[in-house]
Amino acid sequence: MSIQPISRSATYTANRDWLASLHGTDQTETITLDLPKFTAGTHLFASTDTTQPYSRVVSGIPVGRITASGLYGPFDKAATDGRQVLAGHVFAEAYYAPGAVKCPAALLWHGVVKASKVPGGISPADVVISSTSAQIRYV
Repeated sequence: MSIQPISRSATYTANRDWLASLHGTDQTETITLDLPKFTAGTHLFASTDTTQPYSRVVSGIPVGRITASGLYGPFDKAATDGRQVLAGHVFAEAYYAPGAVKCPAALLWHGVVKASKVPGGISPADVVISSTSAQIRYV
């Protein structure tokens, strides 16, 4: 009997069409996403690869910090839980296991972003600039 090891690898590339400049990409912060706050098909995409069960949060999603938990959810100007203040954008796709409710991610908190390419959309007019908000310039 012979044992033949088999290995497989896959490469996934994040779509960063929303990023207009490399400015700020070398100084991202680590955050934790509150996955139940995100919308499947807009922010979250389930894996369709039977050999790769991890689902993903797409890069570019605008997020705000939830005051009560310290976790991050999708930016929403009408929210009252802290997400109405833009903290930044998810910089790189974040993968999470099935059934997970939290996920680590990288936060782009300053830089230049193409508003028309942001997944889920964002209106720069909805972003209130404050000392605690992100330092993002939209083009």
